[in-house]
Amino acid sequence: MPNKNGKKFTFIDLFAGIGGIRIAFERAGGKCVFTSEWDAPCQVMYEANFGDKPHGDITKLVAEEVPDHDILTGGFPCQAFSIIGNKLGFADTRGTLFFDVERILRVKQPKAFLLENVKQLTTHDKGRTFKAILEKLESLGYFVHYKVLNGLDFGVPQRRERIMLVGFKKNHPFEFPKHGVATKTLADILEPDDEVDKKHFLSDYFRKKLKAKLREQNKKITLRPVILHENKGGNLGIHQHSCALRANGSYNYLTVNGERRLSPREMLRLQGFPDTFRIVVPDTQARKQAGNSVVVPQIAAVACAMIQAMNQTPQNRLAQADLFTKTIKIEKVYAH
Repeated sequence: MPNKNGKKFTFIDLFAGIGGIRIAFERAGGKCVFTSEWDAPCQVMYEANFGDKPHGDITKLVAEEVPDHDILTGGFPCQAFSIIGNKLGFADTRGTLFFDVERILRVKQPKAFLLENVKQLTTHDKGRTFKAILEKLESLGYFVHYKVLNGLDFGVPQRRERIMLVGFKKNHPFEFPKHGVATKTLADILEPDDEVDKKHFLSDYFRKKLKAKLREQNKKITLRPVILHENKGGNLGIHQHSCALRANGSYNYLTVNGERRLSPREMLRLQGFPDTFRIVVPDTQARKQAGNSVVVPQIAAVACAMIQAMNQTPQNRLAQADLFTKTIKIEKVYAH
């Protein structure tokens, strides 16, 4: 979606992974002018799909050298702030990757930002981590909005809850979207079994072991397609959607109809990636990348809402103290 002048907005893609956030913001009408991602296999996948090789380690990035941009985006890793907090009372974020987001925002002063993270960020270390982050963002002059959104509400059959933090330099009338525009079911996502590489099918040993667990737990697969999810305690859940993909564990704890694992293409579909997205790395890397990525249509919906808000007249600016008091209340805000 272009701005009022009909021009595309610009954005940068930090902690880019394989580019899920980039796809989303391009769908909203944006032009990516800079990318940063340190992981080499992710760089390979990113360059194969976008033609740009991301810059490497963000901690070595000189903020002044980042191109000017309208919106900063990034799914920054949540490192433990507790060690820093014990020493500095959460007055400093240096030593964490959020600090690199903070310093780029301070130098480049973009009109807005979108940050994505796991929903547990709000409760990490009794909420002090999240409070420290909000304090830093507000001190940079941003009006901050946050909410936990679920991938199930945005067109993918994956229960994936992530917190979105959106900030604006001006007090634009912003509301988070509640749902996407289309919905895909497992049947839409899964490849036909006869087209799936045999290496993804369970061995006889594991198939028998899984069936035995189902009997022990008095559970049956009564419809298809379903995904079986085995939690850490060994309990099996049977769902018509996937539980949240993880970087390293999804392949082993999720099974399709109790017969096979998810293929890399299916995992990317669960994140909302188009089938035109090229997979040019080994399966082990592709699975890790899919698990670390974002729900593309969810991010796209937020991006569109941001542009709509930025195209509206800002509201009267609240006193910073009043705004901050409202913002730092640690709430569990879920979209259902």
